[in-house]
Amino acid sequence: MNPKLAVKELVSKCLQARDMAYCPYSHFPVGAAILTAEGAIVTGCNVENASYGLTVCAERTAIQRAIVEGHRQFTAIAVTCDIKDRFVGPCGACRQVLLEFGTDWIVYLTKPDGSYKETSLSELLPLAFSPTHLGKD
Repeated sequence: MNPKLAVKELVSKCLQARDMAYCPYSHFPVGAAILTAEGAIVTGCNVENASYGLTVCAERTAIQRAIVEGHRQFTAIAVTCDIKDRFVGPCGACRQVLLEFGTDWIVYLTKPDGSYKETSLSELLPLAFSPTHLGKD
């Protein structure tokens, strides 16, 4: 697939996932779309709970869905919310969960209008604790 088309589709899918968010408490919908090494796109949205600590972020929903579908290698993620005037990245917990599956991810921080900023997981989580610290690759 053409890389520019892949990014466009990834951004589009994360915007669609945001529209599926269940956020009756924060009213802060978030969507994520992960590109697997095989070229599949797996989406997720935030799912809130009245017991706030049980809320799950869009990025973690997407990674968990991808794992259930048998994916273990990822190349990119697009993340969006409803903030229009700046780019917003994943929370620290989500950054750590994503890092479990490698540091070479491309991260597209996406605004509601579809514009995006490209960064990397390494930039978003410098000096991270990773599986390599536990003797794992």
